[in-house]
Amino acid sequence: MKVSNIKDIQKFFDVVDSCAGKVELVTGEGDRLNLKSKLSQYVSLANIFSNGEIPELEIVAYEKEDIDKLMHFMING
Repeated sequence: MKVSNIKDIQKFFDVVDSCAGKVELVTGEGDRLNLKSKLSQYVSLANIFSNGEIPELEIVAYEKEDIDKLMHFMING
């Protein structure tokens, strides 16, 4: 799923941390980073984070409940 315009990065990572299954960030090269790993969160922020906002990400979640959580975050913030 593509997510965009994440303004509250801490809340986004709180939602990711609350997911039961794997949540991965797909890089431009096709690599997949485990977003539940704090190290991967920091690496992903360093690579794509600019001026306090994440413009667009492609993430993959494997559990239906996790997809619902992420969609709820994107719709309701």
